[in-house]
Amino acid sequence: MTPAERRTGGVLAAIFGLRMLGLFLVLPVFSVLAAGLPGGDDVMLVGLALGAYGLTQAFFQIPFGMASDRIGRKPVIVAGLLLFAAGSFIAAAAPDIHVMILGRVLQGAGAISAAVTALAADLTREQHRTKVMAMIGASIGLVFAASLVIAPPLAAAVGLSGLFVLTGALALGAIVLLFSAVPPAPSFNAQQRAPFSVVLFDGKLARMNFGVFALHLMQTALWVVVPPALVAAGLTAGEHWKIYLPAVLLSFAVMIPAIIAAERKGKMRPIYAGAVALLVIVQAGLALFGGDSGGVWMTGLWLLLFFVAFNILEALQPSLISRLAPPSAKGAALGIYNTTQSLGLFLGGLLGGILVKFYGPSAVHLVCAAIGIIWLMLASRVQTPQPQPTSAN
Repeated sequence: MTPAERRTGGVLAAIFGLRMLGLFLVLPVFSVLAAGLPGGDDVMLVGLALGAYGLTQAFFQIPFGMASDRIGRKPVIVAGLLLFAAGSFIAAAAPDIHVMILGRVLQGAGAISAAVTALAADLTREQHRTKVMAMIGASIGLVFAASLVIAPPLAAAVGLSGLFVLTGALALGAIVLLFSAVPPAPSFNAQQRAPFSVVLFDGKLARMNFGVFALHLMQTALWVVVPPALVAAGLTAGEHWKIYLPAVLLSFAVMIPAIIAAERKGKMRPIYAGAVALLVIVQAGLALFGGDSGGVWMTGLWLLLFFVAFNILEALQPSLISRLAPPSAKGAALGIYNTTQSLGLFLGGLLGGILVKFYGPSAVHLVCAAIGIIWLMLASRVQTPQPQPTSAN
């Protein structure tokens, strides 16, 4: 990678990380602290406030991605960060749970994931694109792990309102970083733009979209069953980070050589399919040997393997989308990709809750394993496009 590519990847990862840190800081403490708001005794409304962000993300990813193809990446990213910051400040000042829901809805409307990843693809050469996507994915994993550790004491110090103020401030800081350290993206004229239908109905892109849907459905469903399993195994909720943090950090040590092999040694398809196969093994293992029967350390081992597969796929999939999509429609393609991701997050929680309620935790893992097998059949047919020469700024 050139110095410009390394700098661009690092800065875009930081922008993504700042925004996600704001989100993740709220997650571990929201359901407890929101109960103190007027109306917060209604668990359904608290759940709606927590999930509203993901639902509006699903609605706005495609429009924001398409807009970034037409008016430019940076204006769309700025607009999204401003919406996210405005929603954060509304949530911070919320007098009751209903205004809190409004703030979370507005946060979700700032759907910049497609525009940021499209900008990363614009500014890097294909042979290094997966590394940049891995940098972005690693930033998300790191801030998630960090938030599990720092959120409880920080919330105790500044309260829920203070967390949302910090979230808004981080989003505004990301805007400053965007203009001070990221070069402009190339532009495309109207004649160069591919129709939306081209990316919507492309079979190769559809495989990637199903993949990210399945991946994040599994991720959300996993968090429905794993925390109670750890508690049942004797680990209090405040100590769960002792399992999560090592699992996330150790997974990076495995992910990095896998990404290098995929890029430099032409092993993209086997590593991609192998990561999907590992997810199936993890779900089957958790069904048979996880939870109460496996104990804390066995569950931690399965989580480590899950994060290895998850982080590899989080790097490979957007890289492949950016290569398979027409250059002038990367934003639209990544918008569809991120929309299916958000739907996976939403349906994973819903499906996980239903399965646990009626059939028990093992049913969640078995259904996820079945979805993983379908994905594996599709992954075995993934075509890796030949790198095309592009300019690196």
